[in-house]
Amino acid sequence: MGHLDHATFGWLTPALSYAMACVGAALGLRCTVRALDATGRSRRNWLLTAASAIGTGIWTMHFVAMLGFGVTGTDIRYDVPLTILSLVIAMAVVGVGVFAVGYGRDRIRSLLIGGLTTGVGVASMHYMGMAALRLHGEVRFDPLLVGLSVLIAVVAATAALWAALNIHSPAAVAVASLVMGAAVSSMHYTGMFAVRVDVVPSTATLPGATVMQFIFPLAVGLGSYLFITSAFVALSPTAKERAAYASAGRLTDERAVDVAPAGFRTAEAARTPTT
Repeated sequence: MGHLDHATFGWLTPALSYAMACVGAALGLRCTVRALDATGRSRRNWLLTAASAIGTGIWTMHFVAMLGFGVTGTDIRYDVPLTILSLVIAMAVVGVGVFAVGYGRDRIRSLLIGGLTTGVGVASMHYMGMAALRLHGEVRFDPLLVGLSVLIAVVAATAALWAALNIHSPAAVAVASLVMGAAVSSMHYTGMFAVRVDVVPSTATLPGATVMQFIFPLAVGLGSYLFITSAFVALSPTAKERAAYASAGRLTDERAVDVAPAGFRTAEAARTPTT
């Protein structure tokens, strides 16, 4: 059996992958909170952004962590279509869970359905990503640890969606994001500890792309998307802030009319069309 190294670059990849998981969780939770305060098209758009943020954050966390994964006695390549499919699955299934919470009428039922769906989506993304591995040998999994990793994913997703429904202050969302990032990282490394590789020495060229050819550039691009979107969400006003601005604007107009000279008010009234 080949020796597996989960941190060939030391603590760099685990720490960076945890940071990406936290950023994706924070952005997703913040967008979900915004969605619950919105209606119509605005709610749908916020939920789509939340799904893409959580899915992208989880996928980036997984593959940044995989930058530090190595197996003694064999090179590693990645199947490009399967790797892309794992990203699509992450965003699609997380989207189903987020929309279940965003539009569900029974909050408890919606939370359970959303948490289960999102958790299974996270686990599916992880194991689809592992299926994209190409190496000289056979990859096996410990069923008990696989089951534990799926359970961690479901619990983490349910807790995150509960936080989105019940926690609205930015500080509380930040704490919830740190917890969710830790849970997602725990799920990942639990799944990685389930891996067993029987190396078969070979000089044949492996199919697929190397980490630096494909995974690293894509992770950098998706990470940039998360940070840019986070800045946009942080700078955009909430529904309550927009309502306060509108109320302040109306108050200013009313006060301006009250303090205006009588002749000015008469002229303004004359210019106003009557029906």
